[in-house]
Amino acid sequence: MESLRELFRIGYGPSSSHTMGPRAATEKFLSICPNCDSYQAELYGSLAATGKGHLTDKAIRQVFEKHSKSVNILWFPDIFKPFHPNALTLKGFNENKEIVLEKTYYSVGGGKIVEEGAIEEGPADIYPKEKCGSMANLLKYCSDEGMQMWEVAIECEGPDIIDYIKQVWIVMQDAILRGINNEGVLPGGLKLQRKAAACYTKARDFAGPLGGTSLPLAYALAVSEENAGGGQIVTAPTCGSCGVLPSVLYYMKKQYDLGDDRIIRALLTAGLIGNIVKQNGSISGAEVGCQGEVGVACAMAGGAAAQLLGGSVFQIEYAAEMGLEHHLGLTCDPMKGLVQIPCIERNAMAAMRSLDHAVFALMSDGRHKVSFDGVIEVMMETGQALPSLYRETSMGGLALLK
Repeated sequence: MESLRELFRIGYGPSSSHTMGPRAATEKFLSICPNCDSYQAELYGSLAATGKGHLTDKAIRQVFEKHSKSVNILWFPDIFKPFHPNALTLKGFNENKEIVLEKTYYSVGGGKIVEEGAIEEGPADIYPKEKCGSMANLLKYCSDEGMQMWEVAIECEGPDIIDYIKQVWIVMQDAILRGINNEGVLPGGLKLQRKAAACYTKARDFAGPLGGTSLPLAYALAVSEENAGGGQIVTAPTCGSCGVLPSVLYYMKKQYDLGDDRIIRALLTAGLIGNIVKQNGSISGAEVGCQGEVGVACAMAGGAAAQLLGGSVFQIEYAAEMGLEHHLGLTCDPMKGLVQIPCIERNAMAAMRSLDHAVFALMSDGRHKVSFDGVIEVMMETGQALPSLYRETSMGGLALLK
């Protein structure tokens, strides 16, 4: 299993798979092929179908412009390469229009890219299988060794991971603070007004129980709107679901006057939860629908909240399991291919649900019938059964609404 640095990526929205991934692939290609006479980028499958709404072409052009180069971009939304729905082929030509170099990259979710031909190399073995190969293994190791989940993360990653997670938390908080102050219309053509600033103002004035619980909703809107506007965020586990975890952690910090050290530990635990899904399932909307994005984010946030409320590792697993289970079958069909409708609202709703899951888990002793690992298997089965028009292709569902 890979480092949490690969799951929590700091970058710019609106999409980890359609913006961050292609940008990284283009930078990698130009680093090994910098001096060609001309270049061409070919987008396939889901990457082509919703690329314009996700600013895929803009991200690619920006990289070429940085290197004082131009690129011709071709779109093939009906051609799906076998390894993954998000495929990008980059070509460099000499002055005679002959191909100097050709590489195909797959953007597999969370900003990660895989180069064709290097697929079998696999991720760096940061987390041994016997410790974290599954949630069952992680729970057993924690129980046998008397450790918390976040301690396992530090044991496997080394103490340097703490400094990186501190930076992640800074970026998350900055996104919230920008989002609750920014106003105006989001780019892309839907003419969608930002709502976070108004929601935050109303939430602070609400009286009674609803007053407190409306704050994480405003925080989630803030981060998701920053992402939709191309602002700096952290994939958690993706750009499209980046508002859930920071909103819950920020709410818990303010509500319970928690120090940043406890938030960092909660982030480590959330990272392990997301990493297990990434390793054994998928966090790609193009592959399994939004259940792999907002569903996983809800699981991460629910587990983190349960830990901050004093839950055992078994209660943490229960909260995370509910977050994933109750998002099974969630489609990825954003209007105009933009990470706006229904993505922004889904982040807010998932943030609220994750807090409910944490409370529900703490009301139990952690024992339950459906395991986290079992839900991952069902999520993959469900995602593969979803017709492709409901998996980030803009060919069905809400994407067809005018």
